[in-house]
Amino acid sequence: MADGKNGNGSGVAAGEDKAGLAPIQAQVVGQYIKDLSFENPNVDKLMGGPGENPHIQLEVNVDAKTVDAKNNVYESAIDFRAHATSKIGTIYELEIVYAGLFRIQNIPEAALEPFLLVNCPAILFPFLRRMLADITREGGFPPLLLDPIDFGALYVRRKKEMAEGGAGGTAKA
Repeated sequence: MADGKNGNGSGVAAGEDKAGLAPIQAQVVGQYIKDLSFENPNVDKLMGGPGENPHIQLEVNVDAKTVDAKNNVYESAIDFRAHATSKIGTIYELEIVYAGLFRIQNIPEAALEPFLLVNCPAILFPFLRRMLADITREGGFPPLLLDPIDFGALYVRRKKEMAEGGAGGTAKA
């Protein structure tokens, strides 16, 4: 076109927003289990039947780091722990770190941390949730089915704790 517009009449080049910035691009490069442990220490005591409903303590932490700054590749990881107990003692302990590599381009520096600690874990969570259900079921127990996690609320709480000089590093659910 002779007028230099992209055909939509806006005068903005294709792939740019109205401020002239390229849109944020995020690509999942890979997903993987970084660490996994499932312990069933009292299986012999549990063979008599299901017993009482267990008490399950859950802990969720998120973390992120730069893997390849030149190529804008970052790792986002969910560190999940579940400890199920009853009168018998420990029923099972499950620890897993599930991570993903993300190539993120055209993101403002101020938006990178929240993106890595909120958006990326939200992408990984459905896969982690399915694994947790499978692992506990294969361990001989009813599947552990988690409700969705509000990673945004975890991030806000983490920032608040850090501002107050409290727990640094990770946010816990």
